[in-house]
Amino acid sequence: MPLDPFFSERLRVHRRYLIGQFLGTLRTRVAGWQALLWGGAVAAATGATANATAQRPPRARSDVRTARARHRRAAVAWDRRELETVGTRGPDVRTVEHEVPVAGHPSVRVRIYYPDAAGAGPIPAWLAFFGGAFRIGGIDYPTTDAANRRRAAEAGVAMAAVDYALAPEHRFPTQIEQAHAALVWLHRNAAELGIDPDRIGVAGTSAGGSLAAALTLANRDRTRLPIRLQLLEVPVTDLTGGHLDLRATRALGIPSVIARRELRSVARTYLPQRSDARNPLASPLRASSHAGLPEAVILTAEFDPLRGDGAAYAASLRAAGVEASAVQYLGVTHDTAIFTGALPAARRWHQDVITALARLHDD
Repeated sequence: MPLDPFFSERLRVHRRYLIGQFLGTLRTRVAGWQALLWGGAVAAATGATANATAQRPPRARSDVRTARARHRRAAVAWDRRELETVGTRGPDVRTVEHEVPVAGHPSVRVRIYYPDAAGAGPIPAWLAFFGGAFRIGGIDYPTTDAANRRRAAEAGVAMAAVDYALAPEHRFPTQIEQAHAALVWLHRNAAELGIDPDRIGVAGTSAGGSLAAALTLANRDRTRLPIRLQLLEVPVTDLTGGHLDLRATRALGIPSVIARRELRSVARTYLPQRSDARNPLASPLRASSHAGLPEAVILTAEFDPLRGDGAAYAASLRAAGVEASAVQYLGVTHDTAIFTGALPAARRWHQDVITALARLHDD
């Protein structure tokens, strides 16, 4: 199916950004190679041990941190504009924040969104993980906050949003340990929180989908707490890149080399070592077994290379005897879910999510 016209201008801007980033990196590398080659030639001709002027000075850490902070501020501003122009604001629901300790890692903030019906008895809850390539995003981002509010209100469930730490300041497995600590905390304090511990699910989008899926593995192998369902939206399940479906990006006019570069950039930021990409808690699809995991609902987009990750993960779950459904939305891209104010497919996506969330009400 052709890409929905809604995305035409967004695609043009995004493609220009990706190509510009790729060319900028390429120019930097070429300049570095030239400096090494020319510096070596000068040193050989003059007998000098080094040609300091030919070498580009390393970027100071403070400069890198400043650039990263600027990028994150721009991401929040972009997110706010998207909510105002093509998103849907969330209702005014009751929220309560908690700080959850994590052994050996930074504590993690968890915000619980309660539906209006809360208080009549224990209600189902979803532990929710935001997207953002492990390096941007947060529960305070406008579209994330709005989505949690709408989902709590419309599905009649508590959304426990986990504000996990961002990379590269905090790398894997910090985020997994925070996720697991949040799950244990939610179960242990369920009565006090007004939550039914037998009706808890985990949900995540993109990088958050990776964390949600990895959490089910960690829980199966460590604590075996009841998790009813896992809801994964455009999840990344294999950071080795082995299941990327690059036909999706080629159809958008984005060269495969650029799409692969983006995934490698994400993995380098998140993982301490390249070999960690094969760790099942970083790449849940790489687990030796998926038996005994919760039932899964997986949503993917036609024009998203991660559609391959979602499909492969669903297939692996099914092969292990786990019930799993995978739905691909045609004509749309990775971030479709936030465009509910302008895109019919996004509104359908939202309704399908609400249906999945509400399943925790079933006996």
